[in-house]
Amino acid sequence: MPNTPLSGKRLFLLDMDGTIYLDEQLFDGTVDFLNYVRKIGGKYLFLTNNSSRSVEAYIEKMRRLGIAATADDFLTSVDALIVYLNANSYREKLLYAFGTASFRKQLADAGFRITQNRDDAVDALVCGFDTELNFQKLENACILLNRGVDFIAANPDWVCPTWYGYVPDCGSVCEMLYRATGRKPIFIGKPQPEMALLAMGKYGFSKEETLLIGDRVYTDIACGIRAGIDAALVLSGESTMADAFSQPEKPTHIYDNIRALLNDMTGEKES
Repeated sequence: MPNTPLSGKRLFLLDMDGTIYLDEQLFDGTVDFLNYVRKIGGKYLFLTNNSSRSVEAYIEKMRRLGIAATADDFLTSVDALIVYLNANSYREKLLYAFGTASFRKQLADAGFRITQNRDDAVDALVCGFDTELNFQKLENACILLNRGVDFIAANPDWVCPTWYGYVPDCGSVCEMLYRATGRKPIFIGKPQPEMALLAMGKYGFSKEETLLIGDRVYTDIACGIRAGIDAALVLSGESTMADAFSQPEKPTHIYDNIRALLNDMTGEKES
């Protein structure tokens, strides 16, 4: 396990919801942090388990928040899901895509055969965070799972943070389907290490040079630790200080927020 000084970090893998913003509120210190990474010649990459939005939607959201971004700045759980599906011979199989219109489009654009008809010869139920959820989708999913189709989910998050609290995320919906059918999915995305490993491989950084930053112990921090890299927990989102010590994978660093992490990296004191 690296546990190397922050001064040696050059690749920063940033969660978004609860880490750098909440809904349309950009957290203090985010812009300064991104500017600092560029100043030291580093690279930051936004890693998100939110499978309800396309990269294009994230680029537009960042623009609204005052951050210029391109598609190369993002790696999502849908990207990791696509890698998994390709590696496991789902290219020619028929997938029932349980998720948003954006989720379905991302899979279709990647070349997969997609349906919303439960009466088709479906090979696998592929589930994402569905902000367009309705009962018909739940019924269709139960029927397919009872038929024995494969069950794959983009991310295991229990909740997604909002300005008013939390809403059920993909993990909660999959738990509901498990209670109804007895079937559990294969989860992709964080906490599995693939997203972090993909990022390091794509940009050529070592484990010692990489830091993952997030607000969830059971997804963000676990992803970093399983990938063999340092992981910093920020307490601006879902996880609390108590959570930091209650999970098998524990953070390398803990900060109140992204500003506090930046101050530690630059040696500045909080005012």
